[in-house]
Amino acid sequence: MSSWGDKGAGNPTSMVTVSGTEVGQHLQEISNQTSVSDFLLLGFSAHPERQPLLFGLFLGMCLVTMLGNLLIIMAIGSDQHLHTPMYFFLANLSFVETCFTCTIVPKVLANILTQRHAISHTGCLVQMYFFMALTLLDDFLLAVMAYDRYVAICLPLHYTTIMCPQRCLLLVAASWLCSHLLASSLTLLMPQFSFCASHAIPHFFCDLLPLLKLACSDTQIFQVMMFAEAALSGVVPLTCVLVSYAHIIHTILRVPSAGGKHKVFSTCGSHLSVVTLFYGTLFLVYFQPSSTYSAEIGMVASVVYTMVTAMLNPFIYSLRNRDMKGALWRLFLKKICALSSLQGASLARKSGSFAGYLAALEADTIATMFMWLQL
Repeated sequence: MSSWGDKGAGNPTSMVTVSGTEVGQHLQEISNQTSVSDFLLLGFSAHPERQPLLFGLFLGMCLVTMLGNLLIIMAIGSDQHLHTPMYFFLANLSFVETCFTCTIVPKVLANILTQRHAISHTGCLVQMYFFMALTLLDDFLLAVMAYDRYVAICLPLHYTTIMCPQRCLLLVAASWLCSHLLASSLTLLMPQFSFCASHAIPHFFCDLLPLLKLACSDTQIFQVMMFAEAALSGVVPLTCVLVSYAHIIHTILRVPSAGGKHKVFSTCGSHLSVVTLFYGTLFLVYFQPSSTYSAEIGMVASVVYTMVTAMLNPFIYSLRNRDMKGALWRLFLKKICALSSLQGASLARKSGSFAGYLAALEADTIATMFMWLQL
């Protein structure tokens, strides 16, 4: 007994060596899956024992993100009270977050589930393009929403004139156009680079900086162009957000009552929380030269702004917004009313008029409650 215990506990170095060997063998098996034209999304493959936990975590975040954002879009579309510029921009932001999740998370889940981490060269570039375009679009929409809050709080008498439907559509269309133009300009330059070294990307999706680390071509001009576009698409919208909130805070401080200050600030507190979370992680990853890029820090920060931020946005905007909570509640009651009406019609056909009468009475009661809540 004692000799067995001495053998098991006396050489921790051997245990570390065996563990490292297993990880190395696992990575070697992954590298054998790819051809010369493919990339490998290593991501979290260095920790195979954590794959089930990560799969459940990412799947849960994906479902919550898509359900939350789709509910916001449905609530805004079905409620006449929310057909205003602020909620029009919020619906666009929720749609972008849904597309953002569909661009990254399904491939991550497929890689974890099948343990096949290869992605084609074309597939990698397509994923990178949509990731950049949607990130830039998110950036522009946050700036547009900050401008909307500035006009609503600082220029309330001119709000309906300035934020007319035509101007709102123009701002959203310009955001979509600029984001896709900037993303395509960088994506079209990537095929010119040769990747003569390893094709293993230490990330869970095709991001720009990890791909540049693998290129053996001269990327100096590309990096200058990348930072110029980052300044145009990142610093300029952020400056718009900061200037807008500087005017908003100045206006809030001039409100005499504490209750009035709280009411004014509550209209933009949700947006300010999302802006802080989004820009904090984004600057941590992209505003650094590729030579000092850290894959570990990049992956953690990327999980935050690709999954966590998109998941929290519906909660931030709905839980802190009384109008949004009311719209979600009315949407829920409307679905229950429609379901009860269908069940009443079905019972009337199957089991006679009395059961149908009861079901119709229940549907009428719910409909009355729904109409009362809309008043």
